[in-house]
Amino acid sequence: MSERLAVAMRQAEDLILRDYIISAASEINAGGGSNGDNPTNIGVSDFSLVAATLDTNNAYKFMSGIEGMDRFGTGPVRSAYFMLSSTVIQPDLDALTGSGFLSTWNYPNNTSALPSEYGSVYNIRILTSSEAPVAIGASANGQNVYYNTVVGKQAITHINQDGYSMNLIYRDPYYSGMLAQNATLAVKFAQAQAITQDTAIRNLLCTLAVSNNGA
Repeated sequence: MSERLAVAMRQAEDLILRDYIISAASEINAGGGSNGDNPTNIGVSDFSLVAATLDTNNAYKFMSGIEGMDRFGTGPVRSAYFMLSSTVIQPDLDALTGSGFLSTWNYPNNTSALPSEYGSVYNIRILTSSEAPVAIGASANGQNVYYNTVVGKQAITHINQDGYSMNLIYRDPYYSGMLAQNATLAVKFAQAQAITQDTAIRNLLCTLAVSNNGA
């Protein structure tokens, strides 16, 4: 139980920061797709545009590149920013294979790939999560709009208040009640989320190539 609560504690921290970024970071509508919506489904040109925007703003990349190797089906990986995307857009990313998208399976080696990393396009490495934000029915054609948050290294932080970060609290029954029958298991945290450099972060908004709003 304490392990599950600790996971929930960190997930809560992520969700608070996610919602803050949605409300505060600048947005770019995808226009490189072909579904005729606004924003469109995600295209390789959208990745190039966002990376160029952050490069122009002198954002710092998280990851250095991976050199190519003589291994069938692999390709080199550029130095990159991170992008957090919804698991729902994974089929649209797969559709970009051959025109810019490189799956983690096709990295020359994936020792530096994160567990949630799905692949890369140009100078952006993509992490997918079921917790990535979505605006229901918000596109011009009434499709769901998915937020893809692209960040440079100096873009965001959280600030611990009162001298501590998140705390997992456990007191066994002997200390938690006069009859020694009930234990205490709880979390508490005092944090403020902050965008430390707003020019180093962008929300790339997209829809799906084929709508699944009714799924």
